[in-house]
Amino acid sequence: MKDQMIMGTLRDYPVRFYIAVTTEAVQTMNAIHETTPVAAAAAGRVLTAAGLMGAMMKNKEDLLTLTVKGDGEIGRITAVANNAAEVKCEILHSRTGVYFNEKRKLDVARVVGNGTLSVIRDIGLKQSYVGQVELISGEIAEDVAYYFAKSEQTPSMVALGVFVRKDLRVVAAGGYIIQLMPDCDEEMISFLESKAAALPSVTSMILDGYDAEGIAKMVFGEYEYELLGQIEPVYHCSCSEERIDKMLLALGEEELTAILEEGEEIEVVCHFCNTKYLVGIPRIRALLESGRNREDAEQ
Repeated sequence: MKDQMIMGTLRDYPVRFYIAVTTEAVQTMNAIHETTPVAAAAAGRVLTAAGLMGAMMKNKEDLLTLTVKGDGEIGRITAVANNAAEVKCEILHSRTGVYFNEKRKLDVARVVGNGTLSVIRDIGLKQSYVGQVELISGEIAEDVAYYFAKSEQTPSMVALGVFVRKDLRVVAAGGYIIQLMPDCDEEMISFLESKAAALPSVTSMILDGYDAEGIAKMVFGEYEYELLGQIEPVYHCSCSEERIDKMLLALGEEELTAILEEGEEIEVVCHFCNTKYLVGIPRIRALLESGRNREDAEQ
């Protein structure tokens, strides 16, 4: 089943939804970062949540950064997404131990620990929107729902899941965010609350062959909805030689001069896709010169 994300609203109720199957994107992340099963489950949930939240933004140039930082083994997970569901993820410690909770599920909360969940929305303004909440469970879905309620005053039903096979391959991943807009009546609130308790897990539905729209039908039952869009989530890193040059220029003249004096090429590794860039002395010299020329022009 190809990855898929749908966005829509209920026809007769102020409810909007974002539902995604992200198996291929999460498996790509898993392969890049060589994650253990628990780390794959934790980071895959964050990656999926970021993709769903990124789809809420208006323009492809807008970026959403979702960071979960805890005191557990994994340390920090940072996922970045745009409104086309192009996602990427950085994991501080991807080789955690493998733990199970009392339900014999991968113990994501243990490797995440206590900490914070923060959201940065960059929409091209001088200042980005930043929101942050304490982690209430470390299971990610509950933490994202808490973020929406606390920081954006939007009641939300959030589910996220990643299923990792014994051969360490991700074979099911996805999630949904269902949000109640102002003036949503008690009938729909009660219905969704009962559904949240009765629905099978996201990964169970995906393993049973449900795509994103199939999950929507499972969630909403007899209630009619209108699809507003459909996109394909994809793991995509925007790193490039040009971006590496900009990063090196940002180090400043003193640091670049020190690198130049050492006389050896340097290796720069992208933390999102593990691509390695070798930067030789001639290129460092050229960057140093261009930086000086730019400073002279600005004076």
